[in-house]
Order: sequence, then structure tokens, then C-alpha cells
Amino acid sequence: MTRAAVRPTSPARERVTPVPSAMSAPKSEGPALELLVHGVGGASPQEILGDPRTVRVSGDEKAAIFRRCDDEKAERDPERGRDQPIPEAYCWSNLTSGNSARALWLLLLPFMVVNLAHWMRPRAPGRPGMSRAYGVLVRLVALSLTVLLTAAACEVALDLVAWQCAGVASCANSRSWLGFLSPEQGGWWSQPGRRLALASLVPTALVGLLWYLSNRTWNAYESQRPPTGAEVADGEAGPGPQQRGSTAATDSSATHDTDDANADVDADVDVDVDAEVEPEPGVRPAGPSALGRPGFWYGRRLVARLRAAHTAVGLLTVSAAITGAAARHDRAADSVLLTICGWVLETLLALGFLAVLAVVFRRGRSERSFDARLDRVAVRRLPAAAIALWVLALLYAGWPRPDWVSHGALPGDAAFRLIALTQVVLVVALAVTAVVLQRQARHPRTALRGVAGPAVAMLACALGGVMTGGVAQRVADWLDGPGTPGMDGQGNIPGPPVLLSWQASVIPVLLLVLIVPAVVLAVRVLLATRRLGPGIEAEYEARERIRPSDVWRPDRVRTRRIAGARARADLTDAAPRMVGIIAGTTLVLGLGAVLGAWISGAVPGRAFAGGGWAESFAEAAQALGSWLVGFGFILFVTWGRRAYRDASARRTIGILWDVGTFWPRAAHPFAPPCYAERAVPDLTWRMCTWTEQTGGRLVISGHSQGSVLAAAAVWQLPAATRHQVALLTYGSPLERLYGRWFPAYFGPGALGDLQGEVEGWRNLWRPTDPIGGPVLLPPEPGQRPVDGPPLDDPVVYGRSRSHPLPEPIRGHSDYQADPVFTAERQQLLERLLPTIPSQPHSYEEPAQGSSGRSSG
Repeated sequence: MTRAAVRPTSPARERVTPVPSAMSAPKSEGPALELLVHGVGGASPQEILGDPRTVRVSGDEKAAIFRRCDDEKAERDPERGRDQPIPEAYCWSNLTSGNSARALWLLLLPFMVVNLAHWMRPRAPGRPGMSRAYGVLVRLVALSLTVLLTAAACEVALDLVAWQCAGVASCANSRSWLGFLSPEQGGWWSQPGRRLALASLVPTALVGLLWYLSNRTWNAYESQRPPTGAEVADGEAGPGPQQRGSTAATDSSATHDTDDANADVDADVDVDVDAEVEPEPGVRPAGPSALGRPGFWYGRRLVARLRAAHTAVGLLTVSAAITGAAARHDRAADSVLLTICGWVLETLLALGFLAVLAVVFRRGRSERSFDARLDRVAVRRLPAAAIALWVLALLYAGWPRPDWVSHGALPGDAAFRLIALTQVVLVVALAVTAVVLQRQARHPRTALRGVAGPAVAMLACALGGVMTGGVAQRVADWLDGPGTPGMDGQGNIPGPPVLLSWQASVIPVLLLVLIVPAVVLAVRVLLATRRLGPGIEAEYEARERIRPSDVWRPDRVRTRRIAGARARADLTDAAPRMVGIIAGTTLVLGLGAVLGAWISGAVPGRAFAGGGWAESFAEAAQALGSWLVGFGFILFVTWGRRAYRDASARRTIGILWDVGTFWPRAAHPFAPPCYAERAVPDLTWRMCTWTEQTGGRLVISGHSQGSVLAAAAVWQLPAATRHQVALLTYGSPLERLYGRWFPAYFGPGALGDLQGEVEGWRNLWRPTDPIGGPVLLPPEPGQRPVDGPPLDDPVVYGRSRSHPLPEPIRGHSDYQADPVFTAERQQLLERLLPTIPSQPHSYEEPAQGSSGRSSG
């Protein structure tokens, strides 16, 4: 397999702390360690280690390494760790669970989903321009979601509350907290501009809250340097990076744009990383997978820049909403001075939006080195300028205008229509870019033939539209009293923009459309269950004939349960098709909502007036859509709280959340933080220090999502350390989920590279597992294949003399209970040859405080 490398003209390589070579050092007997990494939902150290008495070796309350009390200093015992490995558990579940208040992160689901789209692009070496374009388009979609969220908050606070309800005496007087804004009171706040200025504090506070959450998690995750000897680019962007300790700083041009995981993007030149170069001593060239680059789990610079851009665009959106309303009144009132002030302020706002776009258009993450620099202009001055413009907008809107009277609604339709059309154009352009990249990549198992990223970006936009439209519709229903906004004319207020009512109305239609594929999948499971039954009976009968002591008794109920488990597990492979159907349906319905609102200029119930059954259906969809959003909001938060507090619920829905928060925030800075930026360096540091100080053999054993963390950590190891490490994965989604949906990072090339770089790798899987599966790698010459044969589940068909009680169908859990697990682990350990430790003195537990990161 071709190793990715860079030409000597751009030394974008990682300098690592020298460690002994496992192949050339003299051999000696050494201890063996099994580093266990749990999967989705987590498990207690007592459950993982099978002992009620455990001790924390290193770490904190968020992520830590545990051992059995009897094994705390097992390396010092000359008789311990030779026949059986020392079990050690890395528990990271508190990085994605804990306080139930964290469920509020689920309200930012659209941001997390669009961040996933960034990592789903096809891997296409030699196309850096298209790869960069893909990254820019995803970042623009993410920016549009921030604008949409802020605009929705402005719609609720400024239009529905401050403009419509507070401007109508019947609505304001029925709510005591709005009385001081009513024109009938004649107070200082009763003028429309001042009401808007006061109400703008709500969306501004929302933007400030998002900035605070992002900045807090940025300090806890992205700003913490991984504990290795790699080069660090430090200081402000612009001047040359400073040296840190005895390690020479990386040249400021040796940065990498993750818009292309296969091309080193310099400020002036594209470097071919597929060219082979002779590595220098102590230098590890980057491999085919970007996850092996030293700065991959260090996104400090990009997240800071994107956070500044998204904060600024949120504040600019609020300022534009205030300024636009006041400027329209001044131009109609022929106020020369205020009209000029309005034009000047709107021009400054336009320049601010252009500055935000310029920041977002800049290249992405620097991965070839630990880039600790900050873009001072973007990070500090852009939000400061946006705050200044917001203050000017408040002063401009609050200027006395005695003749200004609010009536009707603010013209928000045009703004929301522009946002929706922009998102459609960006998603279509993203799909075209993905198709071009996929034609060169040609990975047959890539989800949706390379357009998974655009489909997921479309889902993010749909989630944002539905949530914003539904919330606006619900607030309007609440303020309107007994009337229906935009329908009967009997309410207090006109209601939200027509487009938002249309967007809320498509929710019931979308649910009806999804019934069809859901029924198809249910029928597919039933047919597959019947088809698999005879084969399962024949399989177990043939196997149990080898054991004459066991009596074979076929059982239809037992057969149906096993066949049903296998059939349901196969549904995972249908997920790309379901995502494509949902994305395509939402695209069509979204365009239909925009056209319907644009052509009719009325809410769905009015647009289909006189249409018989169509009018009734439209009215029902409009009313039901807003209620479904309210119900979904409550259900969403409830599920989120339960998933954070209940391990069983977390296992059910946790895989989607763990996948979403595994990836760094490369597209949206307000997405939930990436837990892998803590977990991967923890595991890498532990393996490096333990093998270096003991010279022993290490098997890192990962289940489910833990296998993904284990693989990512192994990619980060120096080459010499990898020869002392073997990888054991079970119930692993490395190929079935990550390889298909994220081909540029877990595709066949990346997994094949991992296979060639570790001393041994074995993958265990079951046909009843809905998450894990084979990695589908061809065996290397003279080596066993990575994938073992499918494990029996259940291990026996029914009752027997050796198994008097029925064995459970374990599916995705309890792989270690299978006797095959112990045998495979032992074979991996036998392949590893210990080396003389670099520090021959008595073993001491390495301090790992430098790698610990608080999740905030």
C-alpha cells in the first residue's frame, strides 16, 4: 500500500520523542497489558474488570484509567503479567453523559448534524481544489443555520412580542409584563423603535449564551495540547511561530486544510502528499488517514475563528432586524438626517457580513502541526465590531420618533425566504462537489454513493427550519388567544411570516411520507426472518452434531428469535437509503413551502381556501404542525435527559450522539464539543508511557465506539510504539458505519494502512449485532485476516448437558463472555515481542496530569 508523504520542500511532519525500536532492541520477558475501552452507554470499572474492588490509576471524574486493587502495582511483581495480561479499563462515559442539564445540547442538534457533513466527503487524492470547495460550502451551510436561529429568535422577540402584541392594546393589556410597552400607556418604551431595541436583548442574549458555551468548551477541549513531543506553532497568526522547550517550532507554512484530507494545503502551493520520501530519523511521515496527523485532535485555531464569525453574524442579524425596521420608517417619513444614518448603518452592516464571509472562506484546520496561534483580527476585532454596530443600531432605533406607529407585522418573509433558498443552493452545490469527488474515489460501499454529506447537510437545514418555524408558530398561537394566526382574522396579531407557517405545516406531511419506507422495512424484516429460519436450524444442527452428548431439538420460537435478531441487525445497512429518502423528501417539501408562501402570500389554510378536502388537509396540517413541534420539543429534551442519566437509554440512542460528538468542530463552533479530543490523547499517552517504561506488550481492546477511539489512538502512536501494540476490536462500527459514512478518514485505504502498521489486529463480530460488523480487509501475505469468523449468537441453540439453561442472544453486548474472545487476545499477545524498557529502574506509574482535560 502506498504511504502518503510530502515532498521535502514542505516539511509537514511530526517530530516524536525517540522510543526504542521494537524490532532491533534485544528481547526480554516483559509484562503484558490489556487496555479495555468500553463502547456506547459506558460501563462501570467494576463491570469492565469483573471485580467489585477497583482503584483509579490516573485521570479525573470525566475520564480515568482503573485497575483491580490487586493489580495496582502488578508490573513490580515478577510472577505477574506473564501468563495473563494485566487488565486495565479506560472509562470515558462521563465525557458524553453526566449532568442532565447537558441535554440542552440536543437543542443544538442541527449544528451537530451539519458538522458531521464536513467529515463525510469522499476521499479523492489530487483534487485539493474540489476538496477545499466542499469544506467551504459546508461552513457556509453552517453559517446559514446560525443566521436562521438568530432570525427566528428575532422573529419571536422583535416581531411577535415587541411589534405585534405590544403594539395592539388588547394583546398587551392582557399580559401584565407587556403593559409598559403598550402605546396606550404613553410611556418612554411605547415607541416602536424602543420596543424593538429592548426586545433585541433576547436574541442578543441567545447569541451570547452560544458564545459562552462554545468558549467554555473550547478552553476545556480544543485549547488543551495533546501530550506529545510534536512541534507546536504558537503565538498570534502572522509572525513566525515561537519555539517551545527544546522542540523546534514548525514553519508557519506547514499547515493543512482538512477540506482535503489527502493534500497538504499551503498558503501558496499545493503539495502532493502521495509522493514517497525517505523519512528522517525520529520523524514519522503522515499516513493515508488524517487521524494520524499530530494536529488532528487540536482544533484551537479554527474553532476560535469560526466562533468569532458565528458570534458576529448573530449580532449582525439582530442589528439588521432593528435597523431595517427603523430605516424603512425614516425613508417613508422623509427624515433626511435619520435616513442618512440608516443608510450608513446598513452599509456598515453589509460590510460586516462580508467580513464574516471572508473569515469563513479562509482555509480550514491546521493538522500537520499543533497550531496554537490565533487569528487576532478575526477572533478579537470581528466580534467587537459587531457589538459596536449593535450598540449603534440600538441608539438609532431608540431615537425619538413620535409619529411612528406599529401596525401589521415586520417584513420577515423576504428574509426567511432568502435564507431557505440560500440553503437549497448551497446543498445542491455541495452535492455536485461530492459527486465529482466520488467519481474519482470510486468507493463502492460509500454511503449514498458519495452524497451522504449533502444529504446530512439537508437534514440539518430541515431540522433548523422545522424547529424555528414550529417555535414561531407556537408562540404566535399563544399570543393570539383563541384565534389562529393568519387564518380567521379574529386574533390579536397577524402572526409569524407566512413561510414559517408553511414550514411548520410540512411536518405532518413528512411523517406521512415516511410511513411508506417504515412499512417496507418492517415487511423486509418479516420476510428475512422467515427466509433465515431454515438456514439457522441447519447451521446449529451441523455444529452440534460434533458434540454427540448434546441432543438436537429444533424449536420454532427459538429459531424465529435468532432469525429476527439477524434480520433487525441487517437494517443498519439500510440506513443510508432511509437518510436519502428523508433528505430528498425534505428538499422537495422545503421548496414547496417556499414556492407556496411566495405564490399565495397566505398561510396554508388560506392558500387552499375553497379547495374542499385540500383546504381541510391544509388547515389540519397547519394546526397539527405547530403542536407537533411543541410536543417534539418536550419529547426531545425528555429523551435527552434520560439518555444522559440512564445507561440503557444511552445505549439505545447513544450511538448517534457518540458519532456526532466524536468529530472535531470543523464546520460549526456552536456544536457540542468533541469528546475524542480528550479521549484519544489519553489513550495515546497511556500506551506510549507504559510501553516505554516497561518494554511490555500491550493489547488495546475496544468495544463498539471504544474500538473507534482505540483505532484513532493507535494512529497517533509513534511507529516504534506500534510494534509493541496489538489491536482487538469487537462489535466495531469501523467499517459498517465509519468506513461507509466517512470514507476519507475510515475508508479502505485508511483501515488498510492501520492493518499494516500495527503488529496484530483481530476483529470479532456477530451477525446479530446491529452496530458492529466485519472490516472487510484482505489479509496481508502470510497473515491471518483481520476479521474472525462470525461468532455464534447464541453460543448454543437450546438446552444441553453443558448448557442446561437457555443462552441469551447477546447482539451488541457481552463479547468478552464468548470463549473465542480470550483465545483471540492470547494469540495477539503471543505475536508481540517485548523489548527492554527505556528506563530500566523499577516501574513507577507515569503521571498523566498533563493529558487530562475537563469537559467543562
